[in-house]
This record gives sequence, C-alpha cells and structure tokens, in this order.
Amino acid sequence: MDEVTTGPLAGVRVVDFSRVLSGPIVGRMLADLGADVVKVEPPEGDLTRFADPKVNSISLYFTQQNVGKRNVSVDLAHPDGAAAARRLVASADVVLENFRPGVMARFGLDYATVATANPRVVYASITGYGQTGPWADRRAYAVVVHAEAGLIEGGARWRSDAAGAPSPMVQDGMSHADVYAGLSCASGILAALFARERTGRGDHVEVAMADAMVFVNDFAHWDHAPPHATGASWPALAPVYSPIVHTADGAAVVIAGDPAARGVFERYCDAMERADLRDDPRFAAADARRSRRAELLAIVADWAATMPGAAPLLTRLDAAGLANGAVRSVADLLDTEWARDRGVLVAVPDRGDGTVPVVQSPLRFAGATTGATGHAAYRGEHNREVLREVGYSDDEVAHLEAVGALSSRVPDPVRHATEASGS
Repeated sequence: MDEVTTGPLAGVRVVDFSRVLSGPIVGRMLADLGADVVKVEPPEGDLTRFADPKVNSISLYFTQQNVGKRNVSVDLAHPDGAAAARRLVASADVVLENFRPGVMARFGLDYATVATANPRVVYASITGYGQTGPWADRRAYAVVVHAEAGLIEGGARWRSDAAGAPSPMVQDGMSHADVYAGLSCASGILAALFARERTGRGDHVEVAMADAMVFVNDFAHWDHAPPHATGASWPALAPVYSPIVHTADGAAVVIAGDPAARGVFERYCDAMERADLRDDPRFAAADARRSRRAELLAIVADWAATMPGAAPLLTRLDAAGLANGAVRSVADLLDTEWARDRGVLVAVPDRGDGTVPVVQSPLRFAGATTGATGHAAYRGEHNREVLREVGYSDDEVAHLEAVGALSSRVPDPVRHATEASGS
C-alpha cells in the first residue's frame, strides 16, 4: 500500500471478489478502516470502470468505491487462475463476494471449501434474495429489488395519500438496495471478526439485498400490522408527509413534520402566525386535518411564497420549533462551510500529476486514523506484488501471464514506474 495506516483494522487482509456496488462499497469501508483490501478483478474489468466521467482512464465511479485497494486481475475460469485465487484466500481474514449462489463453488472458492483450509476466515456473501430458496437464482439489480421490496409501490401509495391525488410509480435516483446491503454486510463482517477473537473461528456472513431493503424500511410495520393493532390511521412520521415549499425567489425548503399531525399542526400555526387556524373547524382534529391535507398544504405553501427568500423562512420555522432545511444538490452541499469543515471530500491521487476528490468515510475515531488513503488501482496493477506475498515466484507469475490466467491493463507510464522500482 502507499501509506501506513493506523486504522482499527490494520493487519486485516481482505480478498474482495465483488464488483459494481454492493460488495465494493464494503471493501471500501474496510479499506478506510485500515484493512489491506485486495480487489480480484476479472480480465474484462469491473463494469464500473467504463462509467463516465474518467480521469487518466480511471472512472470516478470506480474510484469512489475502490480507492485504497490493491488490485489483481485473475481469470477464475482458467484453472491456474482459480488456483491462484485459492492461494490468495488461504490466509485471508475476510473474503467478500457478491455473485449468485453457486458461482464461487465452481472455482473451489465457496465458503465450505475456503473454510476447510482456512477455519479463521470470515466469508461474506451478498446476493439479491438469499443463498437458498425459490428466488436464490434470480438476477438481482437494485432497480429490481426496489420494485420487489416495496420501495416503488410504497412510495407511490404514500405520495398519493399525502398529496390527495394519484402519484406515478417511479424509480428512485439512488441504488439503495446495493448500499443498504453493503452497510449490513460490513456490520456483519465486523461482528464476525470480533467473535473470532473469542472463538478462534471465522463464520459465513450472508446478506440478501431484499432482506436489507425490508429491514431499513422503518414503516414496513404499516403493511404487516396484525388486525388487532390500534392507533392512527396513517404514519404521521413518514417523510413523504413533510412538505417542500417555495419562497418568492424560487428557493425550495423542506419542513420536517406533517402539518396535519397532532403537536406539529400547532407549530405550523405559530410559524405562520395563524392562531385562527387552531379554532377553524376544518382543522380542529387530526383526522379532519388529514382529510383536508391538500387544503392545509396550500395554506402553508401560500404563506411560504410570501417570504422573499429561504433565510427569513428558515428563521420563522426555527422560532416555531420546526426542523427545516434548504433543498440542495450534492454540489451545493459540498460547497458549504459545513462540508469544508467536516472534510466531506478528500483529494486522492488521480494517477497523473494531480488529484481527484472522493467522498470521505463518514466514520471518525478519536484514537485511530480512518478514511480514504492511496488511490484507485489500474486493473492488475498489483499482480506481481500480491502474488509474491502468497508464495509465487517471478517465474510462476510470468507463467500465469503467459497462459492468460493473469492479466493487467496498466498505462505505460505506470508500468514503467513499476518496473523501474522493481515492485
């Protein structure tokens, strides 16, 4: 690695076979915590390498998920390539993969086989719908899991209820299923490593994207509540009921809290200086306010539109105890004093003469160094370095390259620098 890290996972070796997002984000998190993460990439490359924009032939999407990892490029379909991969995992602390069930077994890299040779290994698998069961073999991408796990239907249903009019079913702009599965998997890996300190044995951590999506849906209980459950007829805390309003200059502001909800309605009245609404029979009770939410929302929107800009509106909302915030783009947020003070972006080498920004790890430790280090590797950049560490001689590596079990795509300047340094 380029830097010596003092992260909490220093000394932990991770072999990361995963690709695209759900697995690579786990590897990135472990690397940010100080682990030595070796990404094993196929000869055709991780799909995200082809995503634009690029700097010095490296995709910024790829950089975001793979910065700080070393890289070997192995053809697992080649017997010698699979053998090299098996040697890599023989002494690994963590093995990470996000293939469909059965794929790793074809190469002798499944959990049962790896754990037989390496009982201390923590082996992590991410799938769409689980390792077993009727949906185990289905192809799973975030957009599909969003549909299957209720994100699309639930969003449309609740938006329709909040607006009092039908809302179309639309995909979300982010790959939630991948990210939530990755976060869950990282938590499981850390727990398994902690347990290994007591037992001396590793474990198989298995995460399904669909499971993760249902787990993080904090209002899933509305769809599986038993018949005898009592209480409100709508989830007043759901984000979809928090209005987005516009000021006179067009600024968009979100106000946290359903104006129809008990205890929140009164704060809206205070912010708008509309004490009369408290006694208005149209809005006297929560159920009445809910049935006339569109009318109530129009009153809030009309009031916000009288504000010349976001600042005076936010001041009034703050005084009334209503949480609020400006609607920003990511670029807008990154240009704030908060983002600069927090170090949300960090510069890493762009593999040329400059740097590129990547989003920093959200984890901060008082007594350890964490965060993005090093750079994003070219495919196969560390083939020789990593394989030497597991016992391959230079001649053996040359043979793997000659038979096509090992390959690389490293630009000439980097290749020349590597050869000159003897690494």
